[in-house]
Amino acid sequence: METWAPVKAECPALGHHVRVAKSTRVQLFLQTTDGGVAPPHSSPKDALAPVLRRLPLLLPPTTLAALADSWLREDCPGLNFSAVVTGAAPSQAALWAKSPGVLAGRPFFDAIFTQLNCQVSWFLPEGSKLVPVVKVAEVRGPAHLLLLGERVALNTLARCSGVASAAAAAVEVARGTGWAGHIAGTRKTTPGFRLVEKYGLLVGGAASHRYDLGGLVMVKDNHVVAAGGVGKAVQGARRAADFSLKVEVECSSLLEAVQAAEAGADMVLLDNFKPEELHPTAASLKAQFPRVAVEASGGVTLSNLPQFCGPHIDVISLGMLTQAAPALDFSLKLFAEGATPVPRARWP
Repeated sequence: METWAPVKAECPALGHHVRVAKSTRVQLFLQTTDGGVAPPHSSPKDALAPVLRRLPLLLPPTTLAALADSWLREDCPGLNFSAVVTGAAPSQAALWAKSPGVLAGRPFFDAIFTQLNCQVSWFLPEGSKLVPVVKVAEVRGPAHLLLLGERVALNTLARCSGVASAAAAAVEVARGTGWAGHIAGTRKTTPGFRLVEKYGLLVGGAASHRYDLGGLVMVKDNHVVAAGGVGKAVQGARRAADFSLKVEVECSSLLEAVQAAEAGADMVLLDNFKPEELHPTAASLKAQFPRVAVEASGGVTLSNLPQFCGPHIDVISLGMLTQAAPALDFSLKLFAEGATPVPRARWP
């Protein structure tokens, strides 16, 4: 017999809040709002560990290999003169984290060194909180290949971990207010690097939002102008989306939001609203259309994020999570057997 406790937790991979079920068999289960059940574990916090471990399964191996190959070709499209200096002797290098944050991007790091026939051994799992200086992994392989992959792998890991760290900080601030909605990223990502940054959001506990234009029909202000009004734009979007996609409409006033909801929008984006305008607008809309989800965006930072959290706001999206996240500091140092020098930490 199982009893359900009303404990909420964040499930970044599923993009949903979850309820934790407490079982008389001393197991905990994650039940999503859609009714799915995630694997058992021991506590609300620990119950999310399997989700983090499974996030790499989201990344197709062929895509990882193609990305790693393109990054390596970008860095070395021709002759590698430094290989003559290092030679090809079997070597080992330690990966050090020198700044605090959240570790993210192991699959990309692995893919890069797999392309170079090097082996990576990890000491910390994905999503770990980094307290510098800490040895995160070791890489073994021919010296010239270790150094060929060094900068590419460090760039990818540092950037992905930076996004995850920013996402984790935003989620922590929002949860500190008691708000239980979704912190999300946006499509404001680095060209050619979106998969890494969207993955970093998930590791940090945020929702990735739509991955591309095919993930959600977003009707923005320019679409409304081109279509000749909110109603016409939503009707066109509904025909295009059919049953398989949701329709979200960017609105600049309560009137537009009501028009969008009346026309069949699933979500309304209240963009660039000041907090004192946002919450009464969302409350009025929800009073008439309780099933319409409300997203807030525009001008949201970590410092003012609590002002945007409220009972009628379902999603808060922040472009800064990918646009402005500082990269973490990692280094890869070759070492002789029995000697592993520790580098200095770098604190913000």
